[in-house]
Amino acid sequence: MSTHTPHGRMSFLSGMPLRFIAAGILLINGMFPALWILFTSLKTEVELTAKPITWVPHAPTLQNYMQAFSDQPLHIFLFNSFMVALLSTALTLLVSVLAAYALARLNLAYRGLILSLIIAVSTFPLVTLLVPLFEIMRALNLLNSWTALVLPYTVLSLPVCTLMLVSFFEGIPRDLENAAMIDGCTRLGALFKVVVPLCAPGVFTAGILAFVNAWDEFLLALSFNSNPTLRTLPVGIQLYQGEFAFPWPVISAALVVGIVPVAILIVIFQERVVSGLTAGGIKG
Repeated sequence: MSTHTPHGRMSFLSGMPLRFIAAGILLINGMFPALWILFTSLKTEVELTAKPITWVPHAPTLQNYMQAFSDQPLHIFLFNSFMVALLSTALTLLVSVLAAYALARLNLAYRGLILSLIIAVSTFPLVTLLVPLFEIMRALNLLNSWTALVLPYTVLSLPVCTLMLVSFFEGIPRDLENAAMIDGCTRLGALFKVVVPLCAPGVFTAGILAFVNAWDEFLLALSFNSNPTLRTLPVGIQLYQGEFAFPWPVISAALVVGIVPVAILIVIFQERVVSGLTAGGIKG
């Protein structure tokens, strides 16, 4: 016999419109900016400035995309951003996996203090770290190189990735590692052959977060690299505007080109990312 009362069903149904409204607001908030940039990239300058505003382009054109590649070396910006993001992501995952495993498995003194410091460091505004990081890169003679961005991006992504992986590693039974070590694996071997594969959703999620953070970062990329051939995409896009001209259709086209790689990455790994975020939220 059903235990649901009429009052309970009425409460559930009365809440449905609110749920749809909330879902609609979230959808509009997430999709509208992206759609607006896409539509702008397909408009001419005349249509963009016409009154009244046209939401959907009447005569879509790809001329803005061709101009985005001809006005600036957009392909170089994309390559630099991809390599910097890829290298920093790989380094972030390597270090965060080792750090998270140590915090989750080893009997470290002051473990709570270490976790608290990691959380505290992750809250520092980037602008407060700009000058110290710049001085360090200059002292190491690393300015105007990929390394000048890879190392800071790794440091900035480490706290979040480490905390995320700690919760995943703590959910793996120790017996699995012990069995692997009895079979001849070292502790590192057990980590990379047993623990990491079992925590694949968490590792993929941490990797996506690190990649997106490096891909989108602007302040350090602008400050540490003055070499035109090493500019990343966020820095390169701001070069399209002139002193008195703002070619929004061309800028929008460049933005769409920059969004596509990240969108493809998320689509490919969306199942692992969603499962990683869900599992991390439950375990956290």
